[in-house]
Amino acid sequence: MSAAPEPFDRSLRRRRHAAAQSSFATADFLHAAMADEIRERVAAIKRDFTAVLDLGGPAPIWPGATRLALAPRAISIVADAPDVVADEDRLPFADASFDLVVSAAGLASVSDLPGALVQARRVLKPDGLFVAAFVGGMTLHEMRADLIEADIAGTGGAAARLAPMVEAQAAAALLQRAGFALPVADVDRLTVRYSSLFALFDDLTAMGARSPLSSRTPLRRDVLAEAASRFAARAAPDGKTAITVEIIHLAGWAPAPSQQVPLKPGSATNSLAKALGSKI
Repeated sequence: MSAAPEPFDRSLRRRRHAAAQSSFATADFLHAAMADEIRERVAAIKRDFTAVLDLGGPAPIWPGATRLALAPRAISIVADAPDVVADEDRLPFADASFDLVVSAAGLASVSDLPGALVQARRVLKPDGLFVAAFVGGMTLHEMRADLIEADIAGTGGAAARLAPMVEAQAAAALLQRAGFALPVADVDRLTVRYSSLFALFDDLTAMGARSPLSSRTPLRRDVLAEAASRFAARAAPDGKTAITVEIIHLAGWAPAPSQQVPLKPGSATNSLAKALGSKI
């Protein structure tokens, strides 16, 4: 029996990250917000993390860390820590290699998210920390509705063009399944405003965040024009349309004898700040 096809095209995902290297700085505001939040949360813990893995994402967030990247950079930003090119769900590192794993924005388009979390847990030393942020299920839901409605109006059906996204509760449950202790999840929702659907597309391209679905249907021009019209119809008086970005923050600890007893499956409802605070 042949294996089920992966939801995301690994090669396309790499190409889009590589193509975005020259433009990423023009649209890095979401990644910067995720990276700042990760660094602040880790800084609140009174511990020195010396062996750090910066896991995926479009740009480095932890100076001096071993960085796993989807595609090599033309110029290494951190000379003493070159990129290791691999996928997050196929980590080429030995067990218990790191005491901290961080990930900003990279996990939203991993084909095997449960496998990526298992891999992050595997490479952590006992009582090592995993902290991640990525966009969740409510992200761009307004734009998604515009595209689906335009597709139905123009073709009579909605084709597969939009990447599936993870809900926060499901992500917390995946942490537990991966073997993390004290798994927690928080959600932030931001509003970003754009002058047109095409300006939003430009930012997604610059971020390397266009959908890398394995099965894609080309977007017809009439459908795109209808979607753009629907997007513009929702604009405020200043001509800008609001869209939602949901950011899921995850954290979990590699099990160790000195820790608290892990929560029962399905009960990962503590706040991230509370769980991290218990380690101070």
